[in-house]
Amino acid sequence: MLNIGIIGAGRIGKVHAESITYHVKEAQVAAIADPYMNEATTGWAKSLGIPNIYTDYKDILKDSSIDAVLICSSTDTHADIAIEAIKANKHVFCEKPISQDLSKIKAVMDVLAGSNVKFQVGFNRRFDHNFEAVRNAVSEGKIGDVHIVKVTSRDPDAPPIEYVKVSGGMFLDMTIHDFDMVRYLTSSDVVEVYANGTALVNPAIKDAGDIDTAIITMKLSNGALAVIDNSRKADYGYDQRAEVFGSKGQVAVTNDSGSTAVISTASGVTGEKPLYFFLERYMASFSKEVSLFVQAIINDTEVPVNINDGLQPVLIAKAAKKSLDENRPVLLKEIVM
Repeated sequence: MLNIGIIGAGRIGKVHAESITYHVKEAQVAAIADPYMNEATTGWAKSLGIPNIYTDYKDILKDSSIDAVLICSSTDTHADIAIEAIKANKHVFCEKPISQDLSKIKAVMDVLAGSNVKFQVGFNRRFDHNFEAVRNAVSEGKIGDVHIVKVTSRDPDAPPIEYVKVSGGMFLDMTIHDFDMVRYLTSSDVVEVYANGTALVNPAIKDAGDIDTAIITMKLSNGALAVIDNSRKADYGYDQRAEVFGSKGQVAVTNDSGSTAVISTASGVTGEKPLYFFLERYMASFSKEVSLFVQAIINDTEVPVNINDGLQPVLIAKAAKKSLDENRPVLLKEIVM
């Protein structure tokens, strides 16, 4: 049984703790740490049977019985904690992004290179059943050579302005998943980015120096073209779709909903709206990504999302921001580590 320590007991830390407890049979949560640990969170942790509850994550790193850590703390702490964990010889699952600072990602890569630690980045959408089906169709050659990729990602509601001010911008906190999805679906890297964006949902987002609506086009190393469209607010729910078009056909997936029932009457034809929140849409994917991380440790195999997979979407996001600011296509090689 693998002993896991979770660093950060916020929303995503709780998701992982519960998914490991109920769905990952080869591991157990042996400890959790959060500087803001309170009575309610402590009670929740105890209800899951977590034996060690700390306010200082260093207590987890000092515990020789802990095999691996999940870094679920605030983004600005990810890289520093990852370096400490690697030096403590703990396997690391790090929520995305590793950092908004490319030099910090490089520092993690440098420390990791001299270790035997497994390091996985938390891009959970790769493990969604819909997107896995698209990836499989492409990798099995069913649609031939990839020509066009389309990814739609629209949130049900914009985040609070307080979050927008510290998130690093929409490209780094939201679109980063879609940048990863383009690479995942095509097994190809992005070489050029051109981004258009504006604030149509909430003028306060513009005042905060960010955007809430964007279209990003990309050229890939395999010659294909990709386009992402984003919005911070889709009134009908969490809109997550993808399509890959190729020389022999196409594969496309639409949204998950409560059911596939379609009601047809004299007044019209109606179906259910998409699931509203990302936890409803992607809960199973969170369990699967951690399960595969655990299996990689037990079987000494490669993790499914490595540190380069964590780096590339940040590079693309930086290129997209540069493109938006300078109103021109930006080559990824312009973004220097």
